Amino acid sequence: MKRLTYILLAGSLLLLASCKKYLDTVPDDVLTIDDIFSSKANTDKYLANIYSDIPNEMQQRFAGSGNSGPWEASSDNAKYTWDFNYSNNMNSSVWANTDGTVNSYWTNYYQAIRNATDFMTRINTANPAEVTLAMKTTYKAEARGLRALYYLFLLKTYGPVVLIGDNLIAADAPTESTRLPRSNFDDCIKFVVNQLDTAYLDLPLMPNGDEYGRLTKGVVKAYKAEALLLAASPLYNGNTEYAALKNSDGTQLISQTYDVNKWKAAADAAKAFITEFVPSTYRLYTVADTDPFIAAYKACRNVITDEWNPEWIFARSKSGSYMRYDRTPKHVGSISAQQGAGAMGVTQTMVDAYFMKNGLPITDAQSGYVASGFSNFKAPFDTGNRSTYNQWVNREPRFYVGVTYNNSYWLYQTSGATPIITNMEFNGNSGRSQSTSDVSPTGYVVRKNVATNDGTRGALMLRLANIYLDYVEALNEYDPSNADIVTYLNLIRQRAGVPTYGSAVDQIPVPSGQVAMRTAIHRERRIELAFENVRYFDTRRWKIAQQTDAGPFYGMNMYVSGTNFYNKTLIETRVFQKRDYFFPIPNNEVLKNNLLVQNPGW
Repeated sequence: MKRLTYILLAGSLLLLASCKKYLDTVPDDVLTIDDIFSSKANTDKYLANIYSDIPNEMQQRFAGSGNSGPWEASSDNAKYTWDFNYSNNMNSSVWANTDGTVNSYWTNYYQAIRNATDFMTRINTANPAEVTLAMKTTYKAEARGLRALYYLFLLKTYGPVVLIGDNLIAADAPTESTRLPRSNFDDCIKFVVNQLDTAYLDLPLMPNGDEYGRLTKGVVKAYKAEALLLAASPLYNGNTEYAALKNSDGTQLISQTYDVNKWKAAADAAKAFITEFVPSTYRLYTVADTDPFIAAYKACRNVITDEWNPEWIFARSKSGSYMRYDRTPKHVGSISAQQGAGAMGVTQTMVDAYFMKNGLPITDAQSGYVASGFSNFKAPFDTGNRSTYNQWVNREPRFYVGVTYNNSYWLYQTSGATPIITNMEFNGNSGRSQSTSDVSPTGYVVRKNVATNDGTRGALMLRLANIYLDYVEALNEYDPSNADIVTYLNLIRQRAGVPTYGSAVDQIPVPSGQVAMRTAIHRERRIELAFENVRYFDTRRWKIAQQTDAGPFYGMNMYVSGTNFYNKTLIETRVFQKRDYFFPIPNNEVLKNNLLVQNPGW
């Protein structure tokens, strides 16, 4: 009898359970095919197993574990201290091999795709006494939507992939029948979009009860916009640098002809989502406060940490017990030896990307930016004024959400009377004299999206701000004079507490022309979605990673104490090769399948 083995993911396998706030853990190791659909409980477990391959980015420190990725530290936003996270090798374009951890994404996502297809094929046989026709219809739509998402995750990482469709390849099938070529990228996107559209028809508007983390109409419609934006982007839309990426039969895998209508399709999909779901289902998260700056700071901070708020479109439920990036207040001995640990550092490049309080970039002569010296300044997260390096004074609210800098109030305090003040100088409480591993490599620590260590945290994957930014980006590429560009960009800026674009006294001039607007949109996207696993993929789909992810990267001088700490210091020189736009397909897969061509350069 055929047997289905469930993959147990280090204690985080999800179980769909009614009237539970979170998708919970548990199922049996092995069930027969007949057993799976004999009861609702087992059917739910099988569906939960398919959900379990949703990336768990709460565990980024263990890239590859739970499909977590090295995305932030492999972008120009950040850097890890730990050498066991392979992002450090990626930043040098040094890959030990194309198997191992790198292989996990390809293997896990295709395994999930296979399981989703199997589930869709068999769900109608489920025990009708326990699994109603309505349940079967919804469950099948969920599996279909999940399958589409796993394909999309593969496409973002590897480029064109193998489309299996509704075919189930038996474990004992002849080797020849398992050898399939890659489909061209546009066909892959068409398949994903078709599957999301089909799933939409039978999905609910909202999850049943408190079952957060399940697919809904809004989730699949939002990811449709994401998929179409990917297809419209320069890496895939008329990219002649990949003319040689072909199957053995000559099939071109990436479009060689630019098509502006791909941008229109992406914009239309994003606008369709907004029209249908905003504000009835989703809306930008805001916080009331008498101080507008504090209100913006709290909104941009809490939109990530306040779980399942109205801006969240999709998240992975109950995503492990690790605080993201392993940041906790660390206590060494007495209360006087408190220190803050943090091994993911913000790059100086990212620090410099944030606007000033007046909404202007630091490179603008009118921004008020001061590059040296110190001022007595109170950050929105602090309890009082502190001597602060002028580079970090009077920055926009999102800067204080995203960055912990030297002599700042530590995010999580203890019950002790003495507050933890971050000192990343060499002899400081968070300096290299205290640790060589749990310490920032740059003199800054990522502050955004820090969770308490309770094991029930939802890992945010997509929110409304993403869709607004998708919309304006696509609109600017095919209809640059459309008024919606400024309208929706201003909604993001208004919530962030920075001046909006316009001609009024309290506004700043609208970027003039398509190129200037593109630059503004890219920058807004980088700041708004910082440390949300977006930047890595953006620089690649925009085909700018050879500029943004290569060359010198700077931070503070972590090897000295005193004012010399604030000297801009070379942290590393990164290498980015053309091949690094895509992950390599696992070499063992290429060896097994003579129709599967490897990505260029690998």
